[in-house]
Amino acid sequence: MAVNLDTGSSDLWVISDTCSINSCEGSTAPRYPTDSMRAAGADVDLFYGDSKTGTFAGGSVALETVCVAGMAMRDQQFLIANDTTNEIVQFETSGIFGLGFPSASRVQEVTTKKRPDDSTDVMIEATDSHGPLIPRMAMTGALQSPMFSITLQRNTIDLSGEGLLTVGKLPDGIDNTSLTWVPVRLYRPEEGGMVPPTYAPDEVYPYRWEIDIEGVFIDGKRLPQSRIPAIDVDSSRTSALLDTGNSLLRGPVDVVNKILGTVSQSFNPRAQYPLATLPCNVPHSLAFQIGGKVFPIDPRDFIGQLRTGDAVTCKADNLVSTDAPSIGTLFRWSLGAPFFRSNLVAFYYGNLTHPSVDPPRIGIRSNVPPNAGELLQQAVQNAVKNGGNFPRMVVAKYPCLLLTSPLDAMLPAPTDSVSNKPIFLDPGDDNVPQTIPPSQTGTAYNISPGRVYTPSSPTSTNSANSGSQPAVTSPYSTSTCILFAATSSFLLFFMGSIA
Repeated sequence: MAVNLDTGSSDLWVISDTCSINSCEGSTAPRYPTDSMRAAGADVDLFYGDSKTGTFAGGSVALETVCVAGMAMRDQQFLIANDTTNEIVQFETSGIFGLGFPSASRVQEVTTKKRPDDSTDVMIEATDSHGPLIPRMAMTGALQSPMFSITLQRNTIDLSGEGLLTVGKLPDGIDNTSLTWVPVRLYRPEEGGMVPPTYAPDEVYPYRWEIDIEGVFIDGKRLPQSRIPAIDVDSSRTSALLDTGNSLLRGPVDVVNKILGTVSQSFNPRAQYPLATLPCNVPHSLAFQIGGKVFPIDPRDFIGQLRTGDAVTCKADNLVSTDAPSIGTLFRWSLGAPFFRSNLVAFYYGNLTHPSVDPPRIGIRSNVPPNAGELLQQAVQNAVKNGGNFPRMVVAKYPCLLLTSPLDAMLPAPTDSVSNKPIFLDPGDDNVPQTIPPSQTGTAYNISPGRVYTPSSPTSTNSANSGSQPAVTSPYSTSTCILFAATSSFLLFFMGSIA
């Protein structure tokens, strides 16, 4: 099954063979057979997007063995959706694979907090058994590092780049010092974040893959900060959600209108359907300052074709407005697929139970070549010779996360320490190292019941808090997956009951 990689959410779901309404109607995407379902005894609805683009998926939580590029996790919880309004299922994609934090997992919440008055302790202690897939893998201690990285391929205007997902490591040949590492924004309870557990009352937990933005630039000029007031949260701080599940760049309406008005003389924000048209061969640079460094969007990722057969006039359709910050959604910007085509982004979970010990971080490395403007102009010339049409990638297969049985039907594992048979990563397995995080004074946290997790290669507390790069060297499991498309979809294997 092809599923959509989504760093903006935390849960895995696929449509069932009983899903027949809303977006499931007419969908030819592969379905999960409900007659083989192992029910977890809970139902849940998942919601996505903002007030303009919101979608949902609803159904029952089930258990399955899931393989990620040769690394398998038994009894993984996921949602079998019997209804969804998400249109991805209309494009041969069976669902969404959330890569976010356990604190934002509705599946984990409904299967661990059985009563409204249950404490956070219950949810956190169950992360290694009930949590999202990649965090569960990280908590086994078997990953080289508790992280993954993503970059996406360019699928129109100028087909180029390589879509890549790595789990437990950075891509081969990429050193962590070549990335700009910044801390993930933490959510306090009053901001919509998770209430700390009783055994660690001072902890503040991450909720989304969200980082601070120091400035926004268009064609080298810094734009003024948004004047749109936040709703019941701090208005002075500007942060961005890094979201592979978002196909666009989304920002505050006043700044977005300023950008579109700068690049398009015809743009009228008061029109019923505002459209920013511009010459295809004039490159524009939208950039974001993060961690003291400016990261541009490749000009080939900023525009789209206005009409078939026209490579002269294009539209700036990869930038739209979104909601103001509010409780539970503190970000002003959502940086989606265009950002991931222009950059390699690494997501480091850090310590999932005690983030103050090893805070979560995001690392960014620009993939934009110095001659990106010239490459856009060459792509336009090629399109003119092609009858005014840019190339476009439509069909793709993604041999990364797998859904099949028996094991002999599996695709070969991609790289590194993963063999053609999956490595099973089981929390509590005697063959997997279990470690307890040191405290500030060097002693161990004593938490019972429940298990405390430490990455196999943590940095020191001081350097971690400064946003420095995490350590990523250790003789544990890793995997690399090629995403053969610009979208963030790939194959997922549910392997059924495997001895």
